[in-house]
Amino acid sequence: MKNTLCFLAVIFSSIYFAQKEFQPAGSEIIESVDGDLDGDKILEKVIVYNTKDTTDFGNIREIQILKNVNGKWTVLEKSRNAILKSQDGGMMGDPYGETTVEKGILIISQSGGSSWKWGITDKYRFQNGHFELIGCSSTYGRPGDYWVDIDFNLSTGQIIYEKEVESTDNPDNGKSVKEIFIKKGMKINLQNRNREKQREIILPKTKEKVYL
Repeated sequence: MKNTLCFLAVIFSSIYFAQKEFQPAGSEIIESVDGDLDGDKILEKVIVYNTKDTTDFGNIREIQILKNVNGKWTVLEKSRNAILKSQDGGMMGDPYGETTVEKGILIISQSGGSSWKWGITDKYRFQNGHFELIGCSSTYGRPGDYWVDIDFNLSTGQIIYEKEVESTDNPDNGKSVKEIFIKKGMKINLQNRNREKQREIILPKTKEKVYL
């Protein structure tokens, strides 16, 4: 029993010092999750920080993925572009939802808006030496007007776009449509996920616009 407690104390101490060693000065931890992200059966630690660095849209967030190599923690990858800023959610406030690890995939969910609402879930896989975006699901709209659901599988290039119009009284709402389109070759990762200028894809059939 005593040996077990000592072992656990060493583990928790190692994790604590790993967080402190790489934590941005003056930042606070928003969330911390564990999971095997590179397939070596050893759990990585994912930490999301609210940094002290501010912009017109609030505090910058930083995500770090820490890897334990022979008992020593190191930064596998980190980014200040994958998590939206603290006021990017608009009237709904902080857009950050949660970060999870499922079957080796890093999943980040965020949302925001006011009467018009939006939500987005990114899925990253560690490949080619980086955490690359392999899937992006998003939704936006307003109750009583219309809702748009977009599922983009970046691995296959398939985009499924569905717009469901709830009110046809307003001609600006358009019509309910569905389009499936293949768009290959987009390389997005933790480092270049959210840029100042959004990536735009115009669907050839409906001419609807998809933003990343």
